[in-house]
Amino acid sequence: QVQLVESGGGLVQPGGSLRLSCAVSGISAYTMGWYRQAPGKERELVAFITIIGGTIYADSVKGRFTISRDNAKNMVYLQMNNLKPEDTAAYYCNRHPAWTFWGQGTQVTVSS
Repeated sequence: QVQLVESGGGLVQPGGSLRLSCAVSGISAYTMGWYRQAPGKERELVAFITIIGGTIYADSVKGRFTISRDNAKNMVYLQMNNLKPEDTAAYYCNRHPAWTFWGQGTQVTVSS
């Protein structure tokens, strides 16, 4: 079974930046996405990147977040700039559309 291992979250002030990383075996065959889930809310798709590098972003993060991938390293990244308190959530990577299983996620907290 594919394993999803997210890292890079933390506490950051509004306007700050974080880079999330996700290790996934065999990603070259999949469109990959980053998702997030805030307390009391449903999980939502933040961005995805196709096998050939095409990207789509949720309106709420467009212009601030950048998704990228390194197939040789089996890694997917999410560069997050100009973070806002409403970006606070647990962030997960998964295929798009998602598999039925998830990794442990990485917590991002944006607060002053």
